[in-house]
Amino acid sequence: MNKNVLIIGGGIIGLSSAYYLQKQGHNVTIVDQSDLTSGASHVNAGIITPSHIIPLAAPGVINKGLKWMFSSTSPLSIKPTLNSHFLRWAWLFKKASTKQKVEKSIPIIKNINVFSQELYEDIKTSDDFNFYYQKKGLMMLYQSDKMGEEEWNIGQKAIQEGLHVEHLKASEAQQLQPNAKLNIKGAVYYHSDSHTTPSDFMKEFTSYLLKNGVNIITNEKVISVNVSGKKASSVQTKQQKIQFDELVMASGSWTPMLVKQLGLRIPVVPGKGYRINVKKKTGITIPAILTEAKVAVTPMDGFTRFAGKMELAGINTKINMKRVRAIAQSSEKYYPDLKINEEFINDADYGLRPCSPDGLPYIGKLSSFNNVTLATGHAMMGWSLGPATGKLVSELISNQNTSINIASFKPERYL
Repeated sequence: MNKNVLIIGGGIIGLSSAYYLQKQGHNVTIVDQSDLTSGASHVNAGIITPSHIIPLAAPGVINKGLKWMFSSTSPLSIKPTLNSHFLRWAWLFKKASTKQKVEKSIPIIKNINVFSQELYEDIKTSDDFNFYYQKKGLMMLYQSDKMGEEEWNIGQKAIQEGLHVEHLKASEAQQLQPNAKLNIKGAVYYHSDSHTTPSDFMKEFTSYLLKNGVNIITNEKVISVNVSGKKASSVQTKQQKIQFDELVMASGSWTPMLVKQLGLRIPVVPGKGYRINVKKKTGITIPAILTEAKVAVTPMDGFTRFAGKMELAGINTKINMKRVRAIAQSSEKYYPDLKINEEFINDADYGLRPCSPDGLPYIGKLSSFNNVTLATGHAMMGWSLGPATGKLVSELISNQNTSINIASFKPERYL
């Protein structure tokens, strides 16, 4: 049966959900508070990451965050707050940051990433799309033996999960990128990963959806969610009331404010990240993570993107230029011939990545409101997991069996 589906959120998760829902024959409307040209779906590193098998909630992260709390250049920063929502999230994060829970999460994260990559490639082969997509893998570049050992330990776990991973000497990594001088001890090379240019993909995706009957409402913020019994019946924006049969909350870092109106507490906090686009030749041809600096480097269509930082400071629009400059400075240490000009630094942008306490997304229907589906909490994997999440959302709303097991993504696991 065709349904009227409203999706709150026009990022990669919302657009992917709309893509698969309209293919199932549903009538789809997207509403977003922005004009769909900004946010985490546009400023991310653009990497599809089967290699990303370790969740954000890993042993030692809390201690590092506390250690780095007052540093303006550290990879992770936590703004001290007495906000009860954040304190609860931090407590749940600490509980999830155990070796046992990380080991349990590894195959779950790997499977959904591989599934999503397959869907990206299906979309790419369609006659409707012509977006930039390269499969050149991902290099974890390291400058210390200690970090090299840590990264290779993770690489060996990935090999056990069936991924193709190599441990390279510095000279071997350099041979693969002869035009970008490297200052490293070595690299762990994941052959599985691929990369895109996010804004171009989003523009093409949006155009496709509009041509295929999806109604997209921009610059309208959802103020309230109206409920009738065990169902959500409509939402209210400043401009209008929108009714629906099914509601999808793909609302990222703003999800807690919306579900609160349903009497629920879903722990999600925004993790701000920054990006610098270097619009000149760098010689970089293979995506990389600069492991000590926690910076992602992606050769995109016509420029190279440097993205990083995880700033837990609530929802705010301030760009911390000290953190942006730290991305540039640390990148230049790995690529000694690289010079990131001031014009590129001043053009930096940011996005807010919705982070769950255990590093796993929320994907599923609410038991307390049987026509509300959550799709959020993807943290740094939002871009990678967009198509998989959208496909799963469409299967749930169409009352079909899901393509993969989603028990670990239950939205109400912390209620």
